[in-house]
Amino acid sequence: MYNGYLNGQNSEEEEKKDENKPVETLKELGEVKVPEFKSNIYAMTIIGQIEGHIMLPPQNKATKYEHIIPQIVAVEESNEIEGLLLILNTVGGDVEAGLAIAELINTMSKPTVSIVLGGGHSIGVPLAVSTDYSYIAPTATMTIHPIRMNGLIIGVPQTYDYFNKMQERIISFVTHHSNIKKATLKKLMFTTSELANDVGTVLVGMEAVEYGLIDEIGGLKDALEKLRSIIKDK
Repeated sequence: MYNGYLNGQNSEEEEKKDENKPVETLKELGEVKVPEFKSNIYAMTIIGQIEGHIMLPPQNKATKYEHIIPQIVAVEESNEIEGLLLILNTVGGDVEAGLAIAELINTMSKPTVSIVLGGGHSIGVPLAVSTDYSYIAPTATMTIHPIRMNGLIIGVPQTYDYFNKMQERIISFVTHHSNIKKATLKKLMFTTSELANDVGTVLVGMEAVEYGLIDEIGGLKDALEKLRSIIKDK
């Protein structure tokens, strides 16, 4: 009887856990039940601010680069996944972390396609152009501006040289992996009349395509079709 009581109690606890699963899924993902399916395409999202070596405050929506990098390696090594869809809605973040992710995506052997939704701010620009083909939603924006640094800055010539080298790294990567000219990118980056209290330019949808930064205007359907087409061709 005692054992039966224990077993009955355990089963009641398990039933309660099962009942709570839909509630937890709803709280975390906004869905009562997430549909299960198998696909040869892996969708990776980079949202909010890219967190580097320094942790961001808890109220910031952030993408941790130490989470993204192992995912990229896993996609490259997987026998089941044949392509990567990169979904971007970022406000920038750590330059070193963003460039590391961009370089890793660019050196993948598997087909990759990116789509900018909402915004591709600052370091989000190299990420957007790191793939084999890129899309931007008609209402999405790409903000191009010089690099910034928070915290203590030593006022010596070496500091300027360091900033300049970092800036050149970003410019070099973007121009090598898109159709924008270096002079044009620099002009957009250092424009003083576009942003209030800031230097840079905001490109909306088609403007990013016209400047050669992004390949095409499109949405999720277009990005998936393009990626499947590249996979088929390979």
